[in-house]
This record gives sequence, structure tokens and C-alpha cells, in this order.
Amino acid sequence: MTKRLTLSALAAASLLAASGLALADINVGVTVSATGPAASLGIPEKNTIALMPKEIAGEKINYIVLDDASDTTNGVSNTRKLISENKVDIVLGSSTSPVSLAMIDVAAETKTPMISMAASARIVEPMDDKRKWVFKTPQNDIMMSLAIAEHMATSGAKTVAFIGFSDAYGEGWYGEFAKAAELKKLKIVANERYSRTDTSVTGQVLKIMAAKPDAILIAGSGTPAALPQKALKERGFAGKYYQTHGVANADFLRVGGKDVEGTLLPAGPVLVAEQLPDSHPVKASAVAYVKAYEAAHGKGSVSTFGAHGWDTGVLMAAAVPEALKKAKPGTPEFRAAMRDALENLKEVPGAHGIFTMSPTDHLGLDQRASVMVKIENGTWKYQP
Repeated sequence: MTKRLTLSALAAASLLAASGLALADINVGVTVSATGPAASLGIPEKNTIALMPKEIAGEKINYIVLDDASDTTNGVSNTRKLISENKVDIVLGSSTSPVSLAMIDVAAETKTPMISMAASARIVEPMDDKRKWVFKTPQNDIMMSLAIAEHMATSGAKTVAFIGFSDAYGEGWYGEFAKAAELKKLKIVANERYSRTDTSVTGQVLKIMAAKPDAILIAGSGTPAALPQKALKERGFAGKYYQTHGVANADFLRVGGKDVEGTLLPAGPVLVAEQLPDSHPVKASAVAYVKAYEAAHGKGSVSTFGAHGWDTGVLMAAAVPEALKKAKPGTPEFRAAMRDALENLKEVPGAHGIFTMSPTDHLGLDQRASVMVKIENGTWKYQP
């Protein structure tokens, strides 16, 4: 009997070693949109995971990275697999708002902390029993909406047209921008939607042109956000173009080309880290990420999306030492301790801003997380 038990123990140990996951390790599950319409977001996020710490507070960190292909169903199944099969202590992801919103139920049901890399405020608001397990790193739409509306009003715009994705990203942005526009006395004269996978927006653009707005806000992310702008340029719209922080990567510049020159957008400080004055509170932490990413992927390769991924790692690394005081990794108690530690983080510097969480705020960013940027000569130019 003793021999049989010993053999069983050895077999179990061999299986554990083969899996690469030791009981004492902290297992981190990641699902990103490395393929599909949101690939320009997910690829730099996936690249960034490889730069994250392999050890925190003396504990080995294992990252299990899956691709959800920008699909909500895949995002949910990846999350279930990471939690049930890989026994992860925390989930990072996903890249888009629709996928992240779909993952919330699984995180709450399994009581596993989740840090999203997607922008919609609905991921963490309104706070409830489900969202108490969920955090996110990208700036809220209202913060960026206010920056855009302020710039529009200061530039003399009176009327504005809106065109956004026909999903949670576009709807969330319209809801927040409408509030900001009202505050700044801007009149929204057109409100259109399109799909991330559309190849034409002719109908929507004709309606916008007929409304004759002073400025246009395109609420899309990644390369699909270039489509309406190209169509509007083709039709001769000569007013001001605004995009959201969802386009802040090199792929958007490549796809948009000359049609996106002069575009204005709010972005995280990391996008123009080297251009920031030394007094900017986020410059040091933003430059640290830029240097790490460019050392691995080349000069000019940084995007704000990878930085959102980086900040999930920053928050996780700050929470782990506190959680370890209460429980051991691989247990429900550790997952709960991680959630509690994340919720109590104060003044943690990331690539995009300074994070201070609370029971009612699972983003924790303030206006230090936003700067205005203009596209000039195919690159990003800080607007003081």
C-alpha cells in the first residue's frame, strides 16, 4: 500500500512538473485579441506580457497566454479554461470592451480577480457584486471625452458629428461624449454607427456631410477606425477630425496614411513619453515602459495598447506582496486577497497614469492620465 502511494505521489509530481505549473507559483491567465479585427490592439499587448516580471516577492510567475481572436465567445471560453484547467490566480484581458464585458460573469462566478485592457467604463461601472472582481487600466471614456470636447470648444467648433462602432465601445463613447458636448455647448448634428468588419461607410458619411458639422469624432479603435476618416476625406470634409485613444498605435498611422494627418486625439502620456516635460508625474514610469518595449521590438514600436497591458502587470505586481501576507497562491483565499490588495492600491505609477483604487473606483486614474496629441508627418506630436 505504501509503495502504491509513493508511486502515485511520484506520478502526480511528474505531471505537475510536465505542466510547468508548481503549486507555489503564481499563475497568471491572459486572453488578448492577437488575431481578428482587434489584432492591432492585442499583438502589442501579447508582446508586452513577455516583458513582465517572472518573479514577484520571491514567487515565480507563470503566464498562460491565449488568443480570443477578437471574439466574445472565445474570450469567455478562454477565461473558463484558464481558471478551471490552468488554475490561474488572476486573469488579465481582454483587448476589447465587448470581450471584456462578456468575461465579467466568469470572473465573478469563480471569484477570480480580472484586470481588463479595454476602455469601456461599463467594465467597472456601476460597481456591483460582479464588478467587484474586475479592474481595468485604460482611461474611462468620460475622461477622454471631456478632453476632446474642451479642445473642440476652444478651437471654435459649434457643431459636431459622431460616428462610432456599433458595439459597446461606440455606444459607451457616444453616451459619455454627449455629456461632455452638452457641458461645452457643442451641438451633435449627426450620430452614426458602423461595424468593426465593415468595408464601406458610404451611407453614414453622406448623412454626416449633409449635416455640415464643424468637427467630427470617430469612436473606433485600431485600424478599423481609419475607414470613416478615409471616406470623409474622399468626400471632401475639411473640418477638424478627432479620434479616440483607441487608435494610438503605429498600425493606425500606417493604414490611415495621409488621410489621418492633422487628426487630434486624447491619449495616455506614454504615447509621447519622451516629449513630456520632466515635471510631468507620469514621465518616468512611461519612459520605463517605452525603453523596455523598444529594446525588444525596435524604435517607434510602442503603442498605448501594449502600455495598457503593461499597467495590468504593474497593478498585479503591486498587489502580490500584500496578498501573500494573507494566503498562498493557488487557493481561493489568495484570489480573494489579490482582489482586496488591488482595491487598496494607492499612487501606483504606471505607463498611462497614477493608479489609486477604492471600493467604488476600479480604474483609479485621474487627469494625469491624459494628454492631447496631434498626428503630424506620420507621427504623434504632444500638444501642451
